[in-house]
Amino acid sequence: MTDRINKQRHNSVVPLKDHADLGDTDDRPDPVAILTDQNEHRVAELVPIRHGRMRVTPFTFFRGAAAIMASDLARTPSTDLQVQLCGDAHLSNFGLFNGPDRRLVFDVNDFDETTPGPFEWDLKRLAASVVIAARNNELTNKEARTATRASVRRYRETMARAAGLSPLELHYLRLEVDALTATMSEKRRKRSAATAAKATRKDSLRALDKLTAVVDGQRRIVERPPLITRHDDVIRSEREQLKGFLASYLSTLEPHRAAVLRQYRFVDIAHKVVGVGSVGTRCLIVLLESEHGAPLFLQFKEATRSVLEPYLGDSGFDQAGERVVRGQQLMQSAGDILLGWSRYQRDDGSEADFYFRQLWDGKGSAEVDQMGPKRLKAYAGACGSALALAHARTGDAGAISTYLGDDDTADRVFTQFAERSADLNESDYAAHEAAIESGRVISVEGL
Repeated sequence: MTDRINKQRHNSVVPLKDHADLGDTDDRPDPVAILTDQNEHRVAELVPIRHGRMRVTPFTFFRGAAAIMASDLARTPSTDLQVQLCGDAHLSNFGLFNGPDRRLVFDVNDFDETTPGPFEWDLKRLAASVVIAARNNELTNKEARTATRASVRRYRETMARAAGLSPLELHYLRLEVDALTATMSEKRRKRSAATAAKATRKDSLRALDKLTAVVDGQRRIVERPPLITRHDDVIRSEREQLKGFLASYLSTLEPHRAAVLRQYRFVDIAHKVVGVGSVGTRCLIVLLESEHGAPLFLQFKEATRSVLEPYLGDSGFDQAGERVVRGQQLMQSAGDILLGWSRYQRDDGSEADFYFRQLWDGKGSAEVDQMGPKRLKAYAGACGSALALAHARTGDAGAISTYLGDDDTADRVFTQFAERSADLNESDYAAHEAAIESGRVISVEGL
């Protein structure tokens, strides 16, 4: 993955102003067809939930429409300034989590679509999400533009700072919550402290209380169909496959981390619906327990081909789960120590790739749909900084910084793109709504 990036570290010939261009949108692929094509390999009974979550607002639609935007980005001018892309860098895919040293960190936190590509693809998706969120929150056009420019400006300024650091300094640099809140007003600092405190409480003990109950003297994950479901018959019939699946996962961990995990025993497992765009892909939660009863929840999430790969080329990994894990390790400043991957092979010969992580480990997210102009501007700026640091770890920070310049030209250009992309998203949202009304797409709301 890094070899692909390193081979292309040189300046682009795409003029900066050309990034405002969305390309020819008259002959775009049908956006609804792009979404329904994705459903082919998903759990059929969960697909209507995906569409129900997407139809809530244009912003929730955008969250689930990474494949649509990937198609659009492929039709726009692209630089050859390569980085490891998040692939879905919208506002809700940034958040809080505990670093290995238990300090709360703010960073990119979703890597399902990660693959190498032009740095601006992530930046454009982030900027577009700011405009869409601002409109969703009924902010003025001026307020939306200010917040969007802030996200690009902070990306540009942070990239310039990263260009002056050594690779090792950059590796250790991270956005800690304490540092982020130090310069805030008292009101914003209190709000951020409450969010951080909520994230800190979100751990395996909290998950144990919320997701399980004692049944016949044993801890069991409680069903909440269709969002949490048990498949005990499958677990019994495929016990040997599960053992091999978990053993393969352990082999992807560093030995000292695998040794920690081996001190836990299996207790229970269930399917759990998560997210918006991910709904319909297979996701399981497993409860483990130490000798002294300390709980640990892991999540196994299905990994498929990145929505960017049809346009940027194959990621080079045999297993999609490894693609996700390796991308996350390259981009994040302080990742989950239990990240790993495995391939599940069923009796019928079919296969599915998964990546593994801790379910709740100090995870916290911002309520983007409740942000006013000041909060959105500040949050968008923080996301821009986090994205720049993630890109700088695998790309040429100096070349990207030089390309973006030291004035506000890039801020204005990428904001123009974002506004046009937001218009297109509204059109796609309307098309999705029409498809639901006509019966072409089945939707279940409220789940």
